[in-house]
Amino acid sequence: MKEKFIKSTIILLIGGLITKLLGMIIKIVMSRLIGAEGLGLYMMILPTFSLFITISQFGLPVALSKLVAEDTKNNKRLMFSIIPISLIINIILILIILLIAPYLSNSLLHNKNTYFSILAIAVVIPFTTISSITRSYFFGKQQMFPHVISNITEDVVRLIIMLIGIPFFLPKGITYTVCFIVLSNVLSELASILVLFLFLPKNFKIKKRDLIPNKTYIKESLSIGIPNTTGRFIGSIGYFLEPIILTSVLLYSGYSQSFITREYGILSGYVMPLLLLPSFFTMAISQALLPVVSKEYVKGNNNSVKRKIKQGIGFSLLVGLPATILFLIIPEFFLSLIYHTNLGVDYMRILAPICLFQYIQAPLSSSLDAMGKSKDVMASATLGMITRTVLLFICSLLKIGLYGLIIAIGVNVIVVTFYSLKKVRKALT
Repeated sequence: MKEKFIKSTIILLIGGLITKLLGMIIKIVMSRLIGAEGLGLYMMILPTFSLFITISQFGLPVALSKLVAEDTKNNKRLMFSIIPISLIINIILILIILLIAPYLSNSLLHNKNTYFSILAIAVVIPFTTISSITRSYFFGKQQMFPHVISNITEDVVRLIIMLIGIPFFLPKGITYTVCFIVLSNVLSELASILVLFLFLPKNFKIKKRDLIPNKTYIKESLSIGIPNTTGRFIGSIGYFLEPIILTSVLLYSGYSQSFITREYGILSGYVMPLLLLPSFFTMAISQALLPVVSKEYVKGNNNSVKRKIKQGIGFSLLVGLPATILFLIIPEFFLSLIYHTNLGVDYMRILAPICLFQYIQAPLSSSLDAMGKSKDVMASATLGMITRTVLLFICSLLKIGLYGLIIAIGVNVIVVTFYSLKKVRKALT
């Protein structure tokens, strides 16, 4: 078990590093081609994108990984019990997006240029859902290599599409360019799905009985998925409300639309991705922890679970601490190196120490999911979202620009991390 955990972690770390680098290249290409204004527009609709992706998956990929890892069920039938539910949810969400897109664009985001990009989300979500479900099957089996290869393929395809497509759409306007960027996820996710199918065993056969949904499997999957997706949904709601509250309150306080879009683009497009760069490491550890902790916790091996979680947190800090120090001391070096800009230096110096807590949040949340404590993850997300939203509203009224958002982010990260740590300790006593 120990060797498998270490092997899984190493594979995910290498793959995570490659995909993180590819992701950074994608962001560099995108930010340099579309500029601060285009990046700001993209970051405006990204919370909406994340919200609908979260709802569309309904926590079912996590449920599938956990149940497959326990190895007590017909895994093929389990998977085909989950897929119909996901497709029904996706159809409902597509209809909702088509109905609310005009209101969301014009009345909530106060930016009519976001309309077509919001519509594009409806096209993307079925592909991300199928990709996530397929990936989670391999996670449960602790087969991390297919996940890594599919992720790399996805990013390479997306990068190629952007290099070709953005220069073509730019003359047509930034509105259509950002819409194209959202739609590029269709082909990249499709490439990821095809790669995952290639890793299915040669003797992998689907019988008629495997296609018949099992009510017990569905009920068990939903009992895990609903609290999980509720927690993620609540977090996404806060993220979704972020640009809406920020824009509305700052406009009321006297700031211009161009200032808000530009500074929000700098913070969300330059600073946060750079600060969260080490998260590829913590995410790899979290993904490797889920099946291992799930299996050991079901057996009642709490001491083994404690050791694995401590290892996960220790590995996260091993990378997170040096990164924090570097981001704190020489933020301008990294901004210039990656984005060819010095915008956001002050934001980075304030947020760098806070992100140290963020790096250990993922292993804690993943461990709670693995132990069947998704309700605690939901509670922590609720607490964090309320804290962040209330602080964002209050601090934005103080006429301190984007620093109100920075305060809200910082307090949210600290509150959620310590709450999750408390619940992990409680689960293992």
